[in-house]
Amino acid sequence: MSLYYATTDSPFGPLVLIATPAGLCRIGLPGESRALLEAWVARWIGPETPEENPAALAVAVTQLREYFSRIRREFDLPLDLRGTPFQRRVWEEMRRVLYGQTVTYGELARRVGRPEAARAVGQAVGANPIPIIVPCHRVVGADGSLVGYGGGLEVKSALLRLEGVAL
Repeated sequence: MSLYYATTDSPFGPLVLIATPAGLCRIGLPGESRALLEAWVARWIGPETPEENPAALAVAVTQLREYFSRIRREFDLPLDLRGTPFQRRVWEEMRRVLYGQTVTYGELARRVGRPEAARAVGQAVGANPIPIIVPCHRVVGADGSLVGYGGGLEVKSALLRLEGVAL
């Protein structure tokens, strides 16, 4: 299998995008270590080392830049989501949360048919390999507070403000 990566700037620092021929499979947020990205690749893809190939990720880079410029509200990219069946179900439901809206962990649990599993949903949200595009930043605490985000609460807050969410 071929594995590609490219980097792009964002308002909060560089992003690392990784893709297989099937689609985008990982976005590394600013401050995320190379070792963490390598461990993710080893677990979910195998021992392959990504090859730098900005052309292979040009559409994803363009769409992210459009999003950060408030031109794009939805992403239209092939994704290669790697995770457990439960995680993928949670991530697919997160993709239904529209730009500028939020959902609580409890509501997300109800939407995936597991109303008693808000903590498990929280773990799945935290394991999201494609932040921003699979919008885990739109998931908030039961009282609407910002809780948990791999890139830090400052990044989560910045993404929500970009989308016009009142915090």
